[in-house]
Amino acid sequence: MKKTDGGVTAAKGFLAASTAAGIKYKDRMDMAMIYSEKPCKAAGTFTTNIVKAAPVKWDQEVVAASPYAQAVVVNAGIANACTGAEGYGYCLDTAKAAAEALQIPESAVLVASTGVIGMQLPVDRITAGIKAMAPGLSGTLEGGTAASKAIMTTDTVNKEVAATFTAGGKTVTIGGMCKGSGMIHPNMCTMLSFVTTDLAISKELLTEALREDIKDTYNMISVDGDTSTNDTVLLLANGMAGNPEITEKNEDYREFVKALNFINETLAKKMAGDGEGCTALFEVKIVGAETKEQAVTLAKSVITSSLTKAAIFGHDANWGRILCAMGYSGAVFDPENVDLYFESAAGKLQIIENGVALPYSEEEATKILSEPEVTATADIKMGSCSATAWGCDLTFDYVKINADYRS
Repeated sequence: MKKTDGGVTAAKGFLAASTAAGIKYKDRMDMAMIYSEKPCKAAGTFTTNIVKAAPVKWDQEVVAASPYAQAVVVNAGIANACTGAEGYGYCLDTAKAAAEALQIPESAVLVASTGVIGMQLPVDRITAGIKAMAPGLSGTLEGGTAASKAIMTTDTVNKEVAATFTAGGKTVTIGGMCKGSGMIHPNMCTMLSFVTTDLAISKELLTEALREDIKDTYNMISVDGDTSTNDTVLLLANGMAGNPEITEKNEDYREFVKALNFINETLAKKMAGDGEGCTALFEVKIVGAETKEQAVTLAKSVITSSLTKAAIFGHDANWGRILCAMGYSGAVFDPENVDLYFESAAGKLQIIENGVALPYSEEEATKILSEPEVTATADIKMGSCSATAWGCDLTFDYVKINADYRS
């Protein structure tokens, strides 16, 4: 596998477009479209929140029942969540408009929305946006990048990545784009992620690969502990790489799984590192665990601890907060058998050994914690399992951003 340039348009046959539809924002792109020249196998994973946005319900039906998907229409600014039958009807209106503009079935159109909950979409602007985008669909990397910028809300940077690998003697490309900055929490988030590949693979294996991979990628990030109503990950495969269709878990399938993990983990970390108001990506590794489940529980508990996140913002090596968060996680371990390390580009420092503080330099610890990417590693010495979670620091700006989000 090799990283390459681009995002959703890096794979053969995928085009993208964007436009300023004026849905909520003024003078900026706020709609995007992804289109495949060939019908796609589609897989998706969605929010675990009982309150599901209308686009989530629509996409769940398309992924489960439609013979194929060929386009995705995304808007930023209004989430189309908690909007009742009217909001769901707007998903149908969106699909109808895209189907007409692209000459594909309505059942082949996926939709996604992000933004304020409770507001109805200005559907006339949505349909006008679709008409504006269809003629401008482009397979260029620039077209894909523009689309990744159009779906941003409180994100400060666009997020995209692509890679190539070999399957059946053919070069296969996989690319993705996502948005997510707030209302981000394990078990999916206000996170929209779209991954495209020209791989030929069965729908069953495509679905299994995605469902397994999100456990170690998107489900291991947290910004603020809030699980969104709109979480959506869509994976589209159009088969245009020309490889023999993957129908069993052979070496080609394993190469695809590696590449998919690279794309999803990269996008997940980009979201965690761009948390609302944040100044640092905070990575937590639990090693030496007895089971993977135990490691996951401990890592998530630390990454969601507000006190720990505040300490990271203050560049304060307040290790007691980490041990405390591990202690209330529900996972059983011996606190008197834990080693803890802080690490960044500025160096690595062991803070505690067997649950007791070592004589470390506070100045050195502060230097390490002042980097834009910081890792805390806890070794609980119970086995060989491990897990990694990603989050960010908790800053004054997070409160400011979310105090007036609707205005």
